[in-house]
Amino acid sequence: MVSLKINNKTVEADENATIMEAAKANGILIPSLCYLEGVHQVGSCRICVVEVEGSKNLQASCITKVREGMTVKTNTQEVRKVRKVVYELMMSDHDDNCLICSRSGGCEFQELGEWIQLKEENPYQGAHSKLGVKDISNPSIERDLSKCILCRRCITVCNEIQGIGIMENQNRGFDSFVGPTEGFELMDINCTFCGQCTTVCPVGALKEKDATVNVWEALLDKNKRVVVQTAPAVRAALGEEFGYEPGTLVTGKMAAALRELGFDDVFDTNFAADLTILEEGTELLMRLKALIAGDETSLPMITSCSPGWIKYVEHKFPDQLDHLSSCKSPHMMLGALAKSFYAQQLGIDAKDMYVVSVMPCTAKKYEITREEMLGDVDAVLTTRELAKMIKDAGIDFVNLDDERFDNPMGLSSGAADIFGTTGGVMEAALRTVYEIITGTEMPYENLHVQSVMGLEGIKEGSLFIEKTTPEWSGLEGVTVRYAAASGLSNAKILLEQIRKEASPYHFIEIMACPGGCISGGGQPRLTTQAIREKRMAAIYREDEGKTLRKSHENEAIIHLYETYLKEPLGHKSHELLHTHYVKRNMYSK
Repeated sequence: MVSLKINNKTVEADENATIMEAAKANGILIPSLCYLEGVHQVGSCRICVVEVEGSKNLQASCITKVREGMTVKTNTQEVRKVRKVVYELMMSDHDDNCLICSRSGGCEFQELGEWIQLKEENPYQGAHSKLGVKDISNPSIERDLSKCILCRRCITVCNEIQGIGIMENQNRGFDSFVGPTEGFELMDINCTFCGQCTTVCPVGALKEKDATVNVWEALLDKNKRVVVQTAPAVRAALGEEFGYEPGTLVTGKMAAALRELGFDDVFDTNFAADLTILEEGTELLMRLKALIAGDETSLPMITSCSPGWIKYVEHKFPDQLDHLSSCKSPHMMLGALAKSFYAQQLGIDAKDMYVVSVMPCTAKKYEITREEMLGDVDAVLTTRELAKMIKDAGIDFVNLDDERFDNPMGLSSGAADIFGTTGGVMEAALRTVYEIITGTEMPYENLHVQSVMGLEGIKEGSLFIEKTTPEWSGLEGVTVRYAAASGLSNAKILLEQIRKEASPYHFIEIMACPGGCISGGGQPRLTTQAIREKRMAAIYREDEGKTLRKSHENEAIIHLYETYLKEPLGHKSHELLHTHYVKRNMYSK
């Protein structure tokens, strides 16, 4: 610890702390813009400057470390003046149509203007460097460079957190902009559309591609039966858009709001998550059986629920596509079933059905345009977009009574709920696979596989199969090794092991976003580590609050197999629930 003075107040701080961190810990707030705790600390915007006694120039407090005896002043006349000038210069090159901006009311740049108390007309006027420059080439993410303030948060997330590296600062001076090299648009390169850039952008320069207009049109079309489904992570985050504390479960209110919006059927993607476990779990068992028999098989098997991860592996590791489960992601499964199984029950033509998925993910907007699954789902709304529609419709979300999902695709187990957090798919699969092989429940307290819980980037463990049922004889004595990774830079580590034939695992779960779907690209901003932890805790509460905790015990899934699909990995299942992947160039589409 070191002792220093901040605004004539003697404080103590860890010797590795920055001035900003030391000030915040002692109740002194310093405005900032480019800074993002645990993600981006480069001091590029200079809004957080402070006076440090003995220093010739003002110092960026987000990157300047404390030292013994340091004297700091955060609010002198010079500091306040410099902050205003820096802000005014940024504003002079910013498209200031704030009232119609998607971030109005939730814009960090707008909030900063209130914090530093700008009261006069901006004295800096002139040409705008990027006015009207947009990238709307893809179905997931829209870039509006006229709003970009060159904070470079997106560069750090894309390069260091996700390890993709498509966003960089291009050119110099007035011609500077953030984006792909050589003027490429996102659709022309190996963007995974994970949307992590949209979650850290402080303004409206990066956002999800809007789908609300199309959904409203469908809801108003009397010839369409409009089906909606919601992912598990949405119910743990949607409340934040209406003033609830992060981690507040709003499952019942969400179902009620969707009916108020006019959807004909309100289904739960969790139903298809349970279905995924039956299909994917059976696929894993077939590969394990082949291994024991000495037959050729691709192990480890890797989950396929995350479309951002799928696009990443297609670009970066196309030689490893055989390791992927052939299962579609759960919302695509439900979309396919809605337009086949459910449409037949209703006696309507699939073309008269419009399926909407509410997802925490921007990559799923791209996923529904893939040729291999085209038509399964018609539109994807992010959590943020659903909140906008609820507000647009004048629905008093907070005072809604809780309602339930509709049948036949509304019943789900707690195992499906935990799909929303990293390690959840792995745990859900193990609950079922272990019981199918051994005939007994997993020997873990409250069914939780502790080794894959938590927010670490890579988690691993093993499960010993001591005995088996007659159907699965030959697997007794096998130790199944597994791993779960979130964030694409962590996925790369596991894939490099496979490429070197050094992977010790049989089964791997990978989620594109750090922490899994709870911090997906379409979730409420900002997603800090503390918020991830609260959303994750909510997901596990939802699981633990259910009587039904294992996917293979879902009666609605059992009935679906008995009356329609017949069996996991059967002909009908392959036709509706499975897909294939595409080898892509490393740097282009």
